[in-house]
Amino acid sequence: MRLGAMLAHLSVAEPRPVVDWARRLADAGFQSLWIPQLIGRGMFVPDPFVTLAAAAVATRTIPGVELGTATVQVPLHHPVDLAHRIRSVQLICGDRLSIGLSPGSTATDFAALDQDFPSRFRTFGQRVGRLRGLLTEGHDDGADLGVTDPVRGCPPLLLGSWGANVERAAREFDGWLASGYRRTPEQIVAAHQRFRAAGGRRAIVTAVPVAGPGDLPRVGQELHRYADAGFDDAVVLIEPAGPTPELVRALFP
Repeated sequence: MRLGAMLAHLSVAEPRPVVDWARRLADAGFQSLWIPQLIGRGMFVPDPFVTLAAAAVATRTIPGVELGTATVQVPLHHPVDLAHRIRSVQLICGDRLSIGLSPGSTATDFAALDQDFPSRFRTFGQRVGRLRGLLTEGHDDGADLGVTDPVRGCPPLLLGSWGANVERAAREFDGWLASGYRRTPEQIVAAHQRFRAAGGRRAIVTAVPVAGPGDLPRVGQELHRYADAGFDDAVVLIEPAGPTPELVRALFP
């Protein structure tokens, strides 16, 4: 199992300087760096695409560090605009980019942008197909991104969701993102079994919280539990009062 880290924390403390934090995480040995899209929750989390572009430049001399969104809330975007933003950051990240998508989970994000929260699953279903087409072909009946490089292709698309969408992630996406921030290890491992039974490929548990040094024993146990369950990746979320990246990385050499 590979070990990654989130580029943002989920508290009201000042955000970390992205370039320095990305470089430190990569130097500590984290193999992937992720950023969520959160807005309207009383904390500042920087734009995921700006953050990934900065992190890509900061880690350009460290081979193989993956860069991903965990996740972008598709119903908050027009699919053409979202495809354009993904293609733009792909020019900087290259084949290190993975895109985690979700229907969204928090009403305040939708309220902040005057979007309808109850219809988010229907909206996701309507928009994700068009988004995939734009990323694969560069155009659809209503828009043309002007993409002329088919070799670059569509970045891996991962689904971050729960319930019946676990099986959908297995059938229709390149992988599944489970939230270690919202669910217990027991719930996550049980859902992982469903994901594999449905033929799922890559399974990632994200945002495993590390709030302080006292969390290290628990986090170490959880990481080994996810590895034993067959997860491909785990991604830790180090809060401002948490231990150093080096201490967290040492939990899972």
